[in-house]
Amino acid sequence: MSSPALALNVSDLTLRLAQRTVLNGVSLQVAPGQVVGVIGPNGAGKSSLLRCLYRHPFDRGTELSGDIQLNGQPQASFSRRALAQQVAVVLQEPALPFDLPVRDVIAMGLTPVKPLLSLPSRHDRQRLRDVAALVDVREYLSRSFSTLSGGEKQRALIARALLTDPQLLLLDEPTNHLDIRHQLDVLSLVRQLPVSVVVTLHDLNLAATYCDALLVLDRGDVVASGAPAQVLTPELLARVFGVDAEIDVHEQDGRSVPRLRFMSSQEAP
Repeated sequence: MSSPALALNVSDLTLRLAQRTVLNGVSLQVAPGQVVGVIGPNGAGKSSLLRCLYRHPFDRGTELSGDIQLNGQPQASFSRRALAQQVAVVLQEPALPFDLPVRDVIAMGLTPVKPLLSLPSRHDRQRLRDVAALVDVREYLSRSFSTLSGGEKQRALIARALLTDPQLLLLDEPTNHLDIRHQLDVLSLVRQLPVSVVVTLHDLNLAATYCDALLVLDRGDVVASGAPAQVLTPELLARVFGVDAEIDVHEQDGRSVPRLRFMSSQEAP
């Protein structure tokens, strides 16, 4: 039985594409308001896991088994429209087919809740201004989306995802292609959002700093899960990522946060 206290409960999720096992018995629990990072080497199954969580349409012949529950309800019981209201997704930066003002890009988030071709209501317009202020892009609403920096674009896309007040936010490599300042800005924002979050990340130090818990995937298998200080050990880094590292732990906002220093083969003991 799923605990109703969990925003997301995934049990024994297995995905096979073209007779290849992409996810193998994956389980994941996310508490309300928690930020859970999914990490692992390339090809580990991180993006495929997110696709399962928002019910991405896979090719015919795909085999999917296991159980996904949202706030104690089976994911399969939600219509596609209802699921889009519960689960918001920000994929790696999309290329818009034409240029739009930031206001219109954010307004696309109303699609799951508005009839086709309907106009935004006064409440919709106020909600848009509220989420734009929440992610600090309100001053950009009239600007062309294409003129924004990478970090500003990501914040605008997060605002679009939040417009329907979802229960779960999925982020696929939100810091990809951003400079370090914008990486920190985006992940600091994510930690402050009033929503449960599952985020895939490549940078292990960022994952350790901004995530409450980590799930480590390797070739579709869960090899570790738990608090960053428990998960990120020299043994795991060597086995899963093939790197040597020195790790020290410091306290930050009441959490034990590991700091990783990767070593070259000449430095490794």
